[in-house]
Amino acid sequence: MAIRKYRPTSPGIRSRTDLTNDDLSKSSGPHRPLTKRIKSAAGRNSRGKITAYCRGGGHRRKYRLIDFKREKVGIQAKVTHIEYDPNRTARIALLCYADGEKRYIIAPDKLAVGDMVVSGPGSDIKPGNTLPLKSIPLGAIVHNVELRPGQGGRLVRSAGSMAQLMAREGRYAQIKLPSGEVRMIPVDCTATLGQVGNIDQEKVKLGKAGRSRWRGRRPSVRGVAMNPVDHPLGGGEGKSSGGRHPVTPWGVPTKGYKTRRRKTSDKFIVKRRK
Repeated sequence: MAIRKYRPTSPGIRSRTDLTNDDLSKSSGPHRPLTKRIKSAAGRNSRGKITAYCRGGGHRRKYRLIDFKREKVGIQAKVTHIEYDPNRTARIALLCYADGEKRYIIAPDKLAVGDMVVSGPGSDIKPGNTLPLKSIPLGAIVHNVELRPGQGGRLVRSAGSMAQLMAREGRYAQIKLPSGEVRMIPVDCTATLGQVGNIDQEKVKLGKAGRSRWRGRRPSVRGVAMNPVDHPLGGGEGKSSGGRHPVTPWGVPTKGYKTRRRKTSDKFIVKRRK
């Protein structure tokens, strides 16, 4: 896959870059039984209160049901399509199992149409196969990592991301995550071999504000540009810089202030990301 640049015929096109999408299959759309209609919440919670600012609008999209658990153990599956998913940065692969069932998975790098994948303890060590951490060799690159056995993959699922199996000791394995954090995970948890595909996603430049609006991202307003009733940094005569350290709309300091509460999972962190 490569990055496509455009001739600068307009200001929005001048800095815009896109993916060439050479890796995608030619198809009319997603596999319909594996799609679900979702309603946009526009950043609001169940009570209608905005909890995520600058959300709303955007193109209508259907959710693709992804198989994060890979629970069909020992059944061979053939990759029939590599597709675009509007809900995530990674590509998705449509698998057709030997028993006729079809499922979507996150497509790892170098997985192509026609390849065979399988899940289970005795699977080959190749991209796309899912195994328990106790069956994966040390130093292997993995993604779609479980936190609890049978829960389904929770970690390392975005485009180009990967984790590394560093060590195994007793009931736990040590995984180095993309952030640099090293975490202990039970060896009975599963992970998929390989790096997540669509590696060039990070090189894409939107080029204009309109492409953010297509994705459901609305304009963000600086706190110092608001009124005092709306933000602690608002108000002042003329253009003011706020007169205090940066804070959230509720007065909580930002830029270095630690807000993470102590969690029961802290004991599983071997090395912090910082």
